[in-house]
Amino acid sequence: MGLAQKLNNEQLDEFEKTLGEDVKTDTQTDAWPVMDERAYQGLAGEIVQTIDPHTESDPVAILGHTFGVFGNMIGRSAHFRVEGDRHYTNENLIIIGDTAKGRKGTAEGVVNALFTLNARYSQDWKAEKVKSGLSSGEGIIYHVRDEADKDEGIKDKRLFVREPEFGGVLRTIERNGNTLSALIRQAWDCGNLSLLTKNNPIKATDAHISIIGHITIQELKKYLYDTEIFNGLANRFMWLLVRRSKLLPEGGMFYETDTSELKSKIEEAVEYGRNVREVKRDDAARKIWIEVYPSLSEGKPGMAGAVLSRAEAHVMRLALLYSLMDLSSLIRAEHLLAALAFWEYVEKSVIYIFGDKTGDSVADKIYDAVCDEPEGLTRTQIFNLFNRHERRQRIDDCIALLARCGRVEIEKSVTDGRPAERVILARAQAQKAQKAQKG
Repeated sequence: MGLAQKLNNEQLDEFEKTLGEDVKTDTQTDAWPVMDERAYQGLAGEIVQTIDPHTESDPVAILGHTFGVFGNMIGRSAHFRVEGDRHYTNENLIIIGDTAKGRKGTAEGVVNALFTLNARYSQDWKAEKVKSGLSSGEGIIYHVRDEADKDEGIKDKRLFVREPEFGGVLRTIERNGNTLSALIRQAWDCGNLSLLTKNNPIKATDAHISIIGHITIQELKKYLYDTEIFNGLANRFMWLLVRRSKLLPEGGMFYETDTSELKSKIEEAVEYGRNVREVKRDDAARKIWIEVYPSLSEGKPGMAGAVLSRAEAHVMRLALLYSLMDLSSLIRAEHLLAALAFWEYVEKSVIYIFGDKTGDSVADKIYDAVCDEPEGLTRTQIFNLFNRHERRQRIDDCIALLARCGRVEIEKSVTDGRPAERVILARAQAQKAQKAQKG
């Protein structure tokens, strides 16, 4: 059951009246994800509905780009407090789809067209604050740097980074000594950036940085597998699977559509968001949060769990964005439920891509081999998988990891000597595999 649905019956009755729709349940996690309609709420949903008939882009990509652009354009003012930390509206998103056929860039283009506003701050943003080419941490700091010596620095700390080839960024991060990963993490966490270099000790304070990248599933699995999953880079992003939504052989008519009224609403929302400071949940949203918080904050095993480990923070940033786009300084029930629906899609995208992977290449090779052997494998057979190039302790550690993650079990049988052991597929995993075969 999705997080947006984990409410007791009394709460559901109350919020169904507010939202005017029935609660949906989607328990599929290994199929292509489907976005709950609840996510298309308020002005964000109106933007998607206006664009969707005129583009082959996935509505999910349109919604994701909308949050990325809006959240960066309004700057570093509106925020939500979690204990001593402030969470602002800057978010990082990766749009994942086939090259060309995913229509990732098309979604970016139509959203940017809607956010071409008359206000000076939006014109400055588009002309000066949108950059590409992530290659080093120093490069990020340079565009939002503080005043130092004879350098006047940058007064407007907004920076929107678009990376149509995010696979190249991951390759760059793999290089020894590259500071990019550390700076991206600092930017998402607090906006205070610094590098302790002797010759160029530049820093940036209160930077407001957002990143939207595009990548294919194949590239993502190749470059993210053993590099940045567990150091905390991946969980500072939201990952969205997208695909072409429809066929429009002659293209859409978006650029002939009168969007003046919608642009006025967007401009009003941007102006509103720039002048709001602290945002809080109302009583109804607080009740929902108390209900779903245990599931959001519960750690999950494996690679997917590592990528999703900042669920609470992402959901509240999303809820903040929904509320500001609705000109509300309070996060209401519908804003939080919309954010939860969006996050469910992120979860399902991550699970679809990484599935049962642990993030350890040796452990995952063992797991794949066990899946192919109904009778399981002995430790000697597993050792032979690696042509005896892996240490036995390393293999034992990986088997223990798989057992902790619930992927495998150790089956012991009595013999005349020492008990014989076989590594077999865990019961739940075996049932899942059987179900998939029958399906």
